[in-house]
Amino acid sequence: MKENKKTAIEEIENKASLICEVADRIWEYAELSLMEYKSCDLYCDKLTQEGFEVEKGICNIPTAFKASFGKGKPVIGILAEYDALSGLSQERGVAEKKEFVPKSVEASDAACDRSAESCGGAFEKGNTGHGCGHNLLGAGAMAAAIGIKKYLSESGSEGTVILYGCPGEEGCASKAFMARDGEWKKLDAALTWHPADCNEVVTGSSNSCIQVMYTFHGKASHASGAPEMGRSALDAVELMNVGVQFLREHMSEKARVHYAITDGGGVSPNVVQPRAQVLYMVRSNHVSEAVELQKRVDKIAEGAALMTETTYDREFIDGLSDTVTNRSLEKVLYSNFEELGVPEHTPEELDFAGRLGRSYEGFGDVPGIGSDFDEEYADSVKALRKTLGEELKLECVGVYDANSTGTQEGAACPMNDFLLPHYMGYAFEPGSTDVGDVSWVCPTAQIHVAAWPNGCPGHSWQNVSSAGSSIGHKAAIHAGKVLCMAAIDLYENSDLLQEARAEFEKRTASGYVCPIPEGAVAKALDI
Repeated sequence: MKENKKTAIEEIENKASLICEVADRIWEYAELSLMEYKSCDLYCDKLTQEGFEVEKGICNIPTAFKASFGKGKPVIGILAEYDALSGLSQERGVAEKKEFVPKSVEASDAACDRSAESCGGAFEKGNTGHGCGHNLLGAGAMAAAIGIKKYLSESGSEGTVILYGCPGEEGCASKAFMARDGEWKKLDAALTWHPADCNEVVTGSSNSCIQVMYTFHGKASHASGAPEMGRSALDAVELMNVGVQFLREHMSEKARVHYAITDGGGVSPNVVQPRAQVLYMVRSNHVSEAVELQKRVDKIAEGAALMTETTYDREFIDGLSDTVTNRSLEKVLYSNFEELGVPEHTPEELDFAGRLGRSYEGFGDVPGIGSDFDEEYADSVKALRKTLGEELKLECVGVYDANSTGTQEGAACPMNDFLLPHYMGYAFEPGSTDVGDVSWVCPTAQIHVAAWPNGCPGHSWQNVSSAGSSIGHKAAIHAGKVLCMAAIDLYENSDLLQEARAEFEKRTASGYVCPIPEGAVAKALDI
């Protein structure tokens, strides 16, 4: 490893306690999308102390920030997230479901390692938890920025690093709002990561997504005594839903439409419901297609209102784009990941991971994006898992084979402590992420780092438990190192950035269709 990278990596290691402290405090806060006030303040305070120039509330989003260091170009952005999910209160580092609900906000630290102050009342609003590991994501991104700052300071090189605090990934898509406002145009490249069950460079595309709330307004009346006087808002919601069912036959096979009735109009069937509400989510593998499909859903809502003689309000909630692959940046990330290696886990950590794995189905799943699209690739990953288990000689309790039948010879290890081969083929993930909007505006790439056992289900209590453990800490620190090393290559080799830019221009030649309309404001969804 080159000396300049060693210096940057040593800086991250020297700041390991800070990185873990931030990860743990964000885990404790567990604030929902666009409510991450304590999390945002913590990052801004720590980054100011580390010598970054911090700006809070960027793009008219109170819990968003950016922290900059350096001067001139190239400008590399590192993306951080820190929002949690509802319904996922869970103790850290335990292998059984153990929800924590304090008896009062004055609950002592003796009863739980989350104080009343750190809880911030969040548990009264739905027992929140970091089921997607964003407490680690943000801390790892901060680690990368700290390492890059050290490199820029020591080398005297021209260049700027900007750590972006991107709130509300789960429920607002703040990066898309930032894209609309031109923030990503300032960057030569953007790098990020996400906790996962394996170590790999992310590739392929994902679904775009648009959320809209429809609130129908009718007239209340006695449902039996004077039904002709009423106009049912719930009828309008149900007719809209029926209309969308017929639409499904006439949309792209990769498109998806989901809905949730968030207000059924009350609990009295003998009252014609004067108000009803439904939240729609429209997905497609291309954002331009999602925008057009959303227009058709809007027409169905209008038709439902006409049929029932009701009115309706349409409220845009959020929207985000599909991701644009950049192989050039992927190669830079992979070469550095390969050089650095992967996190190593102790027998105690493997024991915990194994016991955690027993709590869910799917432990034997083959990890990696490429495994879903290439049989030979999947076979090579299976072999890597088996080899790792044999090398460990099953010294850790809780290790079991691909079919979860118990500890035996040839079993796979619960943690995927190896780097997956760099998959270069077609890949598509049906989920959505607002990193997609960044990738439409500047060259963007990301990695996965193993932060929980193989096959661990997304948005689960198991994720929350692992994200608050030493396994999560190691993932965050390691991700920061890989991103930092890759950024140093981009600062020092302009050809790499030019290659990434050329590929970006080719892949985005059709132009970026921003799903966020002018005038829309990022706000928390209050249902």
